[in-house]
Amino acid sequence: MSGRGQLVGGLMFLFATAAAPLLPDWIVSLATVALANALVVLGLVVLWRAGLVSFGQAIYYCIGAYAVALTARWTGFRDAFALVVIGGVAAGLVAALIGFLLARYREIFFAMLSLALSMILYGVLVKTESLGSTDGFSVATPTFLGFAPHRDTLGLSLYWLTLGVDAVCAVLISAYYRSVAGALAAPIRDNEIRVEFLGVSVASVVHAKVVISGVLGGLGGALAALTIGHVDPNMSYWTTSGSFVFVTILAGASSVAAAFVGSLAYEAVRSFAFDLMPQLWQMTLGSVLLLTILFLPNGLGSLVSRVKRREEAKS
Repeated sequence: MSGRGQLVGGLMFLFATAAAPLLPDWIVSLATVALANALVVLGLVVLWRAGLVSFGQAIYYCIGAYAVALTARWTGFRDAFALVVIGGVAAGLVAALIGFLLARYREIFFAMLSLALSMILYGVLVKTESLGSTDGFSVATPTFLGFAPHRDTLGLSLYWLTLGVDAVCAVLISAYYRSVAGALAAPIRDNEIRVEFLGVSVASVVHAKVVISGVLGGLGGALAALTIGHVDPNMSYWTTSGSFVFVTILAGASSVAAAFVGSLAYEAVRSFAFDLMPQLWQMTLGSVLLLTILFLPNGLGSLVSRVKRREEAKS
C-alpha cells in the first residue's frame, strides 16, 4: 500500500469510527456484520491472488464462531478481545492441519476438497445435540476488559472492536503482500514449475496462505458470532461459502481495501433488495454480480486503478 493509500485508509478509518454514534442502530449492526465478513473475503483474496479458489471457506468462519460461543458457554469467560483471538487461533490451527492436504491440490480439486471439508463439519454439527444440532445456540453477551456495556452501547462497542480488528488485519496483509511470500502469488498462479526451479517450495507457500486465510476466516466468524449473538450449523453450509466467493468476485483482488468495500456493498444491496423485493432479492444479487463481471471483471477495486491510470495519463 502506497503512502497515499495509507493516508486515505487512515482517514476512512477515523471517519468510520467517529460517524458510528450518529448512525441508526440497524446501520451500525449491518456494518459490523459486513466488516466481520470482510475478513473472510480478505482471506479468500489471499488465496485468489495465487490462483486458488476455496468453496469451503465457511469452515473457518464456523469454527471461529463456535470457538467463541463454546468458550463463553463452558468457561463463563466473556471478554470480547480474548474471545476474538481464541476464534482466530482455533480456525488457524484447523487450517494448519487442513493445509497439509489442500496444498497438494489446485484448481477445481482445491475448491471442491475445501467444500467437502466444510460440509463434513456441517454434518457433524447437525448431528451433535450437545452443540445445539440444527438450531445452534446463543452466544453470551461479551464484556470489554471488565466493562459490560448496556444494550445501547453494546452495538457500538462491537462495531469499534470489529473496525479495530479490520484495521490491524489490513495493515498486516498489506505488509504480507509486500513480502517475498506475498509477491510469489502471481508467479505461482502463472507457472509453478518456474517457481520451484528458483528453489521455493510452492506447497509451503500455499500452505501458509491457507493458514492465513483460515485465521482471517476465524476472526470474521468470531466477530460475527458476538454481533449476531447466535451460532448454528448454517455458518459452515455451502451457501455461506458461496456468498463469500460472491463478495470476493464483487470486490476483486486489486487491493486490501476492496475486500471491505465489496463486503459493505454486498450487505447493503442484499438488505435493500430483500426489503424492497423480498421475492426477487436473489435475482437482484445475481444481476449485480453479472454486471460486475461484464463491466468490472477485476472487481470494484479496479475502479481505483482506473482512476490512477487516468491521472497518470493526464499528467
